[in-house]
Amino acid sequence: MAIPDFQSLMLPTLNVLQSGDELPFKQVVETLAKEFNLTPDELAEMLPSRRAPTFYNRVAWAKFYLKKAGLVSQSKRSFLSITTEGKKILSSKPASINIKFLEQFPEFIKEGNGKLSQPAVVEAEITNTPEEVLYSTFQSINTVLAEDLIDIVKTCSPSFFERLVVELLLAMGYGGSRVEAGRAIGQSGDGGIDGIIDEDKLGLDSIYIQAKRWEGTVGRPEIQKFVGALQGNRAHKGVFITTSNFTKEAQEYVKNINNKVVLINGFSLARLMIENNVGVSVAATYEVKKIDSDYFVDE
Repeated sequence: MAIPDFQSLMLPTLNVLQSGDELPFKQVVETLAKEFNLTPDELAEMLPSRRAPTFYNRVAWAKFYLKKAGLVSQSKRSFLSITTEGKKILSSKPASINIKFLEQFPEFIKEGNGKLSQPAVVEAEITNTPEEVLYSTFQSINTVLAEDLIDIVKTCSPSFFERLVVELLLAMGYGGSRVEAGRAIGQSGDGGIDGIIDEDKLGLDSIYIQAKRWEGTVGRPEIQKFVGALQGNRAHKGVFITTSNFTKEAQEYVKNINNKVVLINGFSLARLMIENNVGVSVAATYEVKKIDSDYFVDE
């Protein structure tokens, strides 16, 4: 079965603790994994950030909200037990426990200053943990940014676009110096080739480039022309960069040739610009922190 969302894990977590015994959090996770018949692959599934297993993280967030509502307690690190209020809730046999259910408990929405405020997650239908929401939001922001970037790039002059490609390739680790790369691109004028740049700073191999601001989709004939130019120069590697997209035939064609040709469409170009900080700047930084376990070691 699919890994349950963190709200679906709230009632089962409380049930695991119903005996009143103080249990290691790891044991709670293992018991729930068996209860939901999770496969080894499901248990091995990681968060998008790759920092923790998805299921473990979701149980941790279920525990967090139950603790915030006063239904479970944590007398020592990594151990859980049910509270009197938690037992009372279980005795009422609720069909489920979620964020909306927990809002009935004053402790759940009480801030340190004694005022009441909404918890971090207030919609009962939300199923992802805060880390997952944060990553998803981050991806959405970058998708919008990429779309805006490519729209701007399409309005730039051909010479500016060539300089942009130089900056991007240098930021990705290709080419020698900026001066050498700037001389290389846009000056060869050799058929379907717009420029040449070193694959590495030692110049052990060269990459031939076609960088075009296109509105229409680039088809197989244009790629064949580029490959023909590569072969005419006894070149083995090429990059075709466009602000538009490639037809399926063009993409299939480069998979079946001896030359190594990489096709970079407009969206991929924008993504690479974002990843390598070309044409973008940091608008805000949010630090996600965790407990420093070493700090709390009592010698």
